Amino acid sequence: MQPQPLWTKNFIIICASNFFIFMTFYTLLATLPVFVIDVLHGNNQQIGPVMTSFIIAAVLLRPVAGRLLDRMGRKKILVASVVLFMASTFTYAGIQSFLLLLTLRFIHGVSFGVVTTTTGTIANSLVPSERKGEGIGYFATTMNIAMVIGPFLGLTIIYTYNFGVLFAILSVFSLLAFLCASIIRVPVANQPTKNSNQSFHWRSFIEPHAIPISLTGMLLAFAYSGILTFIPVYAKELGLIQTASYFYVVYAAMIILSRPLTGKLFDRLGGHVIVYPSILLYIIGLVTLSQAHTSLSFLVAGAVIGLGYGTLFPIFQTIAIQSSPAHHSGIATGTYLLLYDGGIALGSIILGAVASASNYREMYLVSAVVIAFSALLYYGLCHRQNTHASKEHLKGI
Repeated sequence: MQPQPLWTKNFIIICASNFFIFMTFYTLLATLPVFVIDVLHGNNQQIGPVMTSFIIAAVLLRPVAGRLLDRMGRKKILVASVVLFMASTFTYAGIQSFLLLLTLRFIHGVSFGVVTTTTGTIANSLVPSERKGEGIGYFATTMNIAMVIGPFLGLTIIYTYNFGVLFAILSVFSLLAFLCASIIRVPVANQPTKNSNQSFHWRSFIEPHAIPISLTGMLLAFAYSGILTFIPVYAKELGLIQTASYFYVVYAAMIILSRPLTGKLFDRLGGHVIVYPSILLYIIGLVTLSQAHTSLSFLVAGAVIGLGYGTLFPIFQTIAIQSSPAHHSGIATGTYLLLYDGGIALGSIILGAVASASNYREMYLVSAVVIAFSALLYYGLCHRQNTHASKEHLKGI
């Protein structure tokens, strides 16, 4: 039997839309601290709220987005959320005060929370069932590529030109995301029954079947927040400031190179074969990073972390969707990303406190311990439960 094609026109379009959205996100993530200090004449204490207000808004909207997707239609929510995302991006050029920036960041976070939940759900619906791991892996790669290109592009533009040029380019990215959303054909989702459509319960916003793997993913995100937030500062402390940007390049390159293989292995052999080695690689990468003294060891750590964490993120998202009813795929995606964002937010605060009380080396060692615990959590909540369910199923045959 001929396998169903993965790289269809609509799948390519949703990947492109996701890429432009995350290009905007990561470019702003790297450049807004400079905007606060140099343009708004703010201070270091004002940088934190600009970042956290965006994440808080995204976290609050994840569960709502999942319910809206499964109730109102994916194409409508996609277009509406991209329009809000585009309008927010256009507005940065007119910001002249910190309060306005804070308000805009919250609104932008709202649109980001909805649109990324929507694109993830649509991507899942476009991937053939026998190629879920491979397809979601490729889709997630668009985010990884944006994570590398976005900060480099943004910092290059503001230091070569100015923020006006930067915001104009980001507006073009958001416009391209909107054009992709406008032309894509979204498969019609299986509709829930009338009674379930009328019910109003916490399960209308959180998918219970997705909670176990999402809790495990939350620990991955907790540790990853230390990579996302503190790598430039840590590199500067080590005297490797010029190496910091290459860390993310190596990290993303390993993800891109390994993703075709890991996605196919997941589809053929199941999650357990991929999850445990990837967790081990994540731990080794964090320990290596904590002991880094040279550019080589610093970049090796980035490569190993890319193989570990970069493999786990899309696999866990796929498991969250596959373990849930088909008509709740939107809520399942929202549940997974909700706890993921929560892990990033908690990690940024707690690991920052650890670094302040000790140092960055110990902070990354603590992160490695957290990831080791995630393996136990995965076994207890996911692996063991699946094994038990399979045995019960065989007894009933």
